[in-house]
Amino acid sequence: MTQTNTQSHNVALTAVAAAKVKSLLDQEGRDDLRLRIAVQPGGCSGLIYQLYFDERVLDGDITRDFDGVEVVVDRMSGPYLDGATIDFADTIEQQGFTIDNPNATGSCACGDSFH
Repeated sequence: MTQTNTQSHNVALTAVAAAKVKSLLDQEGRDDLRLRIAVQPGGCSGLIYQLYFDERVLDGDITRDFDGVEVVVDRMSGPYLDGATIDFADTIEQQGFTIDNPNATGSCACGDSFH
């Protein structure tokens, strides 16, 4: 059995990113999905971000709602993501979700991993 933690995490989702997530969820046609952000070992700098839709809420997950978009962080990733902001860009120079993380002391040239 899974339980939802009523505690809130300190990851922010911008209004632009929330609108994009809502659009993607509408395309999926499902109302049981939430945005999960996690940190996993890997990449050339040691850690990589995982950002995906998940129907599960696991023991120890910390959730926060952004205008109808539920963002879930697992308890192990929480300290690495404290104060991070998820945004979405759609410009000539950049397209996709971005993560501004004050805890990342460095990253690789590709921008997909950090330490």
